[in-house]
Amino acid sequence: MITTRQEKVLKLIIDRYIKDPVPVGSKALSKILKCSSATVRNEMQTLEEQGLLEKTHTSSGRIPSEAGYRYYVDNLMKPKEMNAEDMMKLNIVLKNKQLALNDVISKSLQIISDITNYTTIALGTSSHNNLLKQIEVVPLDTESFIVIIITDKGYVEHKQLRLNEVSLDDIKKTVNLINTLIVGTPIDEINRKLEFEIKPIIGNYVMQHEKIYEAFYNVFNDFTKEDVNIVGRHKILDQPEFTTNIQRIKDIYNKLEDKEFLQKIEEDDDNNIKVFIGDETGIEKDVTVIRTKFKKGNEEGTIAIVGPKRMDYDRVLSMLEYLKENIER
Repeated sequence: MITTRQEKVLKLIIDRYIKDPVPVGSKALSKILKCSSATVRNEMQTLEEQGLLEKTHTSSGRIPSEAGYRYYVDNLMKPKEMNAEDMMKLNIVLKNKQLALNDVISKSLQIISDITNYTTIALGTSSHNNLLKQIEVVPLDTESFIVIIITDKGYVEHKQLRLNEVSLDDIKKTVNLINTLIVGTPIDEINRKLEFEIKPIIGNYVMQHEKIYEAFYNVFNDFTKEDVNIVGRHKILDQPEFTTNIQRIKDIYNKLEDKEFLQKIEEDDDNNIKVFIGDETGIEKDVTVIRTKFKKGNEEGTIAIVGPKRMDYDRVLSMLEYLKENIER
């Protein structure tokens, strides 16, 4: 157990270190706490002995340890209310009813990445467990149309295509062929069926069959591939912890490209917001990952924010909670 004053000392050091990664000395805290520097040093020494603070070799000041951050997140930190500017930026996207869910998530993560200067990640949905119910096309003009894919569980995906010198009649014939032969197929198996059942016979029905087949194959390929969206990989370069060590940056980049690692972020069934600090992340000792799951209708996925261990926890948690609530709403 630590005392109330020791908690205040720990919180002040972490709050200061988050803003400026420089070891914090006793003089900086004594005026705030209205006690002597010697008293503060004693409290800092106790916190260090308990593993909550660390002393650097180049300064008499202290920095938070991994255990210190964990204590801070679990016991001392309270999520901030989002400021009006951050909320307005997100609401422009979240309140846009013309955007598909994937676009809402992608654009929201870009905004959060820009605001926080951290990397953001969106992972997967449950659409891969669906069966194809129907495919439709909506012409926009003589060369453009929207492909709409509908599954048995109500998942709907659309994509706009542009095909030159291809008749709408041939496109409709292709859609009828797909609906006749492939409806009821699991989403993950559609491309195989296209390859072996549609491709050999499509030339008997439509003129520009190669161009049309390739377009529809790409639509389903985009729909069925693993959905991983990483925004702001380069943001890690802006963090002083990593700017002097190229190997550490390479290691982090490699982790963000590692499918097994990304699956570990996603595999936990807990829908609450969870904070992984340092070694808990499986990435690097100076990295934090904050993640949550969302569920809207038949779609579900994971959103994560990756940043330095001295992450602005209370601000990030409030943004993630706000995004999760609005997606599910």
